[in-house]
Formats: sequence, structure tokens, C-alpha cells
Amino acid sequence: MREDVRPWYREPWVWFVIALPAVAVAASFAALGVAIATDDGVVADDYYRRGLAVNQVLRREARARELHLAATAVFSGDGVSVTLSGTKEAALQLRLIHPTRSGLDQSVALRLSGQAYKGRLAGLNGEPRLVVLEDAGSTWRLTGKWNGRDARAELAPGG
Repeated sequence: MREDVRPWYREPWVWFVIALPAVAVAASFAALGVAIATDDGVVADDYYRRGLAVNQVLRREARARELHLAATAVFSGDGVSVTLSGTKEAALQLRLIHPTRSGLDQSVALRLSGQAYKGRLAGLNGEPRLVVLEDAGSTWRLTGKWNGRDARAELAPGG
């Protein structure tokens, strides 16, 4: 007695076996599309020069420790106010560095206004940033982290 034989395209296991590699190929093309469409902002073209500058950064942080410098940055709307203890400068430079996308970094010049240094910022979108405060002559530097939600960030040498 002969059993009814179905054609191969009517067998569910055939389609299951074909679907596994087809899904893998489709996923790899999707990953390729994402890789092409996004920018690798973290990669630096001048990595060697930046590596050589590490000692200079360490000297600037050591100088800030010698001067017993500390600062508090207060973010409000599109502005920032920095209170610095340990020295008085005419102007400061504040950099807000995005952890993964260099295109979102910001730099703002701060001017002394009363007891605090003030400056204006573009929208930060509540994303975390590394905060770097430097004097105009780049002789010292303070760093800290801002989580993007709190109004304050504490800055210290090597912080």
C-alpha cells in the first residue's frame, strides 16, 4: 500500500530549516544598515597626539590639587553657573563632553558675574556629560560627572 506523498513545499519542517538561515541573513543586513547609517564619533584620528597629551593633563590636575581648587556647576534651563573656590579668574572655560558622541560636546566661556561664573548652553536633552572646567591659560583643570537630571555637578581635580 502506498502512502500519500506530499510535495516538499508542503512540509513544515522544510520551511523551518529554510527560515533559520533566512532570518540570520536578514538580521545581518539590518545590522549592516545600522552600521552604515550611524557615525562612530568616539574614534579619534589623532589618537597618538592625544596619548602624548596625557602627561600634560596630569600636570594640570596636579596643579589644581596644589591650589586646593573645587567647583560646583549648577545647570538651569539654557544656562550654567559655576562657583569656584580656591582662586579667582577673569574667565573660565567649561566643556560638557558627551560619553559616546563627540558631535554633542559643548564648550562655553564663563565670565565672572558677582560670586559665580556664568554662561549660556545649548539644549542638553538631559543626557549625562563629563564636565571639564579650565582656566583661560590651561594651567589647571577640574573634572566631574553630571548625570543630566540633577541641577548640580561637583568638580574636583581628577574627579
